[in-house]
Amino acid sequence: MKKYTIKLSLLILVLIPFFGRGQNTIGLPEILNYSKIEYKAGLQNWDFKQDKNGIIYVANNEGLLSFDGTYWKLYPLPNKTIVRSVTIGADNHIYVGGQDELGYFSPGPNGKLVYHSLVDLLPQNDRNFADVWDIAYFNSEVFFRTSRSIIRYAHKKISIGLAPSNWSYLGECKGKLYAHDIKTGLLQFEDEKWKPLPSANLTDVEVTSILSIKDDMILTTLKHGLYRYNQTGAAKIISPTTLSIEKQRIYTATAINNEWIGIGTTNSGVLIIDEKGGLIQSLSKPEGLQNYNILSIFADNQNNLWVGLNNGIDCIGFNKAIKHINPNFQDASAYSSMLYKDQLYVGTSSGLYSVPLQGTGDLSFNRGEFKTIANTTGQVWSLANINDQLFLAHHEGAFLVENNSAKQISSQAGFWNFQTMRDGLGANRIVAGNYTGLVYLSADGNKATGNKFAAKPIQQYTESSRYVAVNEGASIWVSHPFHGLYKINKDTSGQNAVPKLYTNQNGLPSILNNHVYNLKEEIVVATEKGVYGYDEQLDQFVPHPYYQKLLGSQSLRYLKEDKEGHIWFVHEKQLGVVDMSAKTPKIIYIPELNNKLLSGFEMVYPVNGNNIFIAAENGLIHLNYDKYKKSNYTLQVQIREVRVMGEKDSVLYGGYFGNINDKQIQPKQNSPKLKKQWGTIHFEFASSLFGLQNNLEYSYRLNGLDKNWSKWNSKTEKEYTNLPAGTYTFEIKVRNNFGEESEVAHYQFTILPAWYLSEWAYATYVILFFLIIFTLIRWQRKKFITQEHKHEEEQKQLNYLKQLEIDKAKNKVTEIKNEKLQLEIDNKNTELLNFTMHLVQKGELLSNLKTHMSKMTKVLENSSGLDELKKMIKVINDAEKMDNDWENFVYHFDKAHNSFTMNLKQRYPKLTANELKLCTFLRLNLSTKEIAQLMNISLRGVELSRYRLRKKLELPTETSLFEFFNAI
Repeated sequence: MKKYTIKLSLLILVLIPFFGRGQNTIGLPEILNYSKIEYKAGLQNWDFKQDKNGIIYVANNEGLLSFDGTYWKLYPLPNKTIVRSVTIGADNHIYVGGQDELGYFSPGPNGKLVYHSLVDLLPQNDRNFADVWDIAYFNSEVFFRTSRSIIRYAHKKISIGLAPSNWSYLGECKGKLYAHDIKTGLLQFEDEKWKPLPSANLTDVEVTSILSIKDDMILTTLKHGLYRYNQTGAAKIISPTTLSIEKQRIYTATAINNEWIGIGTTNSGVLIIDEKGGLIQSLSKPEGLQNYNILSIFADNQNNLWVGLNNGIDCIGFNKAIKHINPNFQDASAYSSMLYKDQLYVGTSSGLYSVPLQGTGDLSFNRGEFKTIANTTGQVWSLANINDQLFLAHHEGAFLVENNSAKQISSQAGFWNFQTMRDGLGANRIVAGNYTGLVYLSADGNKATGNKFAAKPIQQYTESSRYVAVNEGASIWVSHPFHGLYKINKDTSGQNAVPKLYTNQNGLPSILNNHVYNLKEEIVVATEKGVYGYDEQLDQFVPHPYYQKLLGSQSLRYLKEDKEGHIWFVHEKQLGVVDMSAKTPKIIYIPELNNKLLSGFEMVYPVNGNNIFIAAENGLIHLNYDKYKKSNYTLQVQIREVRVMGEKDSVLYGGYFGNINDKQIQPKQNSPKLKKQWGTIHFEFASSLFGLQNNLEYSYRLNGLDKNWSKWNSKTEKEYTNLPAGTYTFEIKVRNNFGEESEVAHYQFTILPAWYLSEWAYATYVILFFLIIFTLIRWQRKKFITQEHKHEEEQKQLNYLKQLEIDKAKNKVTEIKNEKLQLEIDNKNTELLNFTMHLVQKGELLSNLKTHMSKMTKVLENSSGLDELKKMIKVINDAEKMDNDWENFVYHFDKAHNSFTMNLKQRYPKLTANELKLCTFLRLNLSTKEIAQLMNISLRGVELSRYRLRKKLELPTETSLFEFFNAI
């Protein structure tokens, strides 16, 4: 027996290199990668915990991280140290441990997490305890593990338990608290003491986790594999997988369920094993992790696996209904798939691959490696199982797949598809669409060449035949994406008639983008305006009443019916299904696959409810539809932050009403009152369904402003600007792709009115009103007294006013006299002006007469007449020298102008008579020409006289003579 055991161990050791990573599952879960750029914190992530509201907390190099599915928030410790461990106690505190630092976070008054250090409770000499690697909350007490000691915090006091040699682990399992010391082994905290467990025999190993699996405990060690511990003691779990990962160093582990364990290694990523050590799945960098070095692993309440990496954070959707299948890890697109004789075949852009299947149920958990089918290198378009034979449509022809190899049955280039003919003309006839038309494949081939199929082209049709549908009658329908839809009938002789083209002239909405399918034994066309059906009596296409009611007039590219009667469809780049399992059909979209489908070459291969295979841009997608519909995650939405923005931002609410694990309902006393000066209020909200964010849509309203809810959308923030004064309640809800809605989350706040509309302002207005009334009354009384005095004064002033009236009348008389005098002066000035003009005109007349008469003396020959003319000239000269007119002029001028000439003579007695005349003419502002005529001198003489006068009056050249005389 001993010899047999030794041989078995040697055989296992020999097989270890072959197992290595082992055969992985063909379906791999989606992995969400979060780099430090996204979560904005340190590289390394050491521990995870989750509160009852779904928020994830991460121990990070730069502090405590929180994640709600949308927003990452970092809470650094006071000394900016690394956070190595985190746990959430029943007292709703988040306990953390770092380098020479330990304490807890709890919500502050505004709902933002605030750190409370416990280091001050330690004696001064014990404060250099290095790193806190584990934290356990047990019996209302908190235990912090360092390598040298376990620090116990209870009743606001701290005690320290030194390690026998070196503490390697601390944790709770099955309601008991365990610790491991490298030299002493496994210990249990009981009766206020650490007591060694009997039969544990786990010395000289470093325990990294203790997990509860079924009725036993599973212990993982750093370098010595896994152990099972129960009442009989500790026994090592030996399997090819456990022996192989022993060399990879198990740094962390978590229980996924009651049978499976997730193990994080330092060199091989994440391994999923069962409780016996059998490998379920391995995930590392090729499968999508950011790196191989795993520092922490955690299973959340959705059974996602959170992985803390040496550089980043990954979330593995391990329990999700969607898996990814990549046959060759070459990023090839999958165009087709088929289950055939316990093999899964996948046709890709690089060839055909197959993998053997074991068992039933969810086929994505089958382990195996895809192998290439010989003679299939290149583009595979489709697969078809007809008469228990697997046909392959390939870029290089038509093939039949047998015994892991493909044999060509037609060398015509480019086969798209295969359809069975059910027209009664040959049970084994197959119609196939290729690049240049249609061919019949029949099983009466050339036996000499070994090809048992013969290909006969349909001569009347030569268009590319990618979309082909055959109905129960004798018609073949082919849709061309750019030309329209063709119908090929058989005539009475069994031959194909000329194809008939159906376009928008035959009821289709357009000649473009029509895709024909056989749905529920009926020819239908997926168009840009919904589903159209063929009306045989009218020989026209019409909107299909049933499918139009279900799917509307949205554009459709693909239709496929499964065995349960569900109808799978593709709208734009979205996959949806008309679910027929209930009395009323229900449309369900699969948002996780948005923009992941193989656009233009959509393919859905529904095997059963557990296995739906979908063509993708990279590999194949596996959907466990039954599991997808049963996802029973609690749908809830949380308001994560409320911030007001003005010149500076201010956080009103940091995400927590009360304690960490409490349902986040706003107490009435927490309703803030905001001043009008805050211009904008900003809300952030989220739903902590990790990996399902594409399935969620939010709707909100602001009670007090909005009557209706907003349209559903994926935005997780909302702002309101310049709200009027009043009390408002922001309401938010979330729904998933099944149409289920969450409860409504609320946040109430009040916008205070402007200072001049505030309560104290109104109180001031009331006080001012009464003051005004009081003042008016006093004023009225004072006014009455004043009026009495005023009446007496008025009587006194009445007499005075009468006297003023008399004086005013006298003044009025004086004004009238002055006006009369002024009128007389004006008349005199007019007469004077007229007289002056008369003198001017007289002078001009005499001057003209003298001039003409002088000319006549020169031409008159009669001596007697000449003498007479000379006598007349002399008379005129004498008349010009007469001064009677001038004296009369001076008299009137002085009378009108305050004795101008007399005043001028008194001031300047040396002025001559001609100079006085010149002064008088200048006072009248006459022109030089007019003065020359009046004084009977030339223009030059006037200028010379003005010059002499200015000199005698001693006036500077800049002084105007008119203004000077006007002043006199």
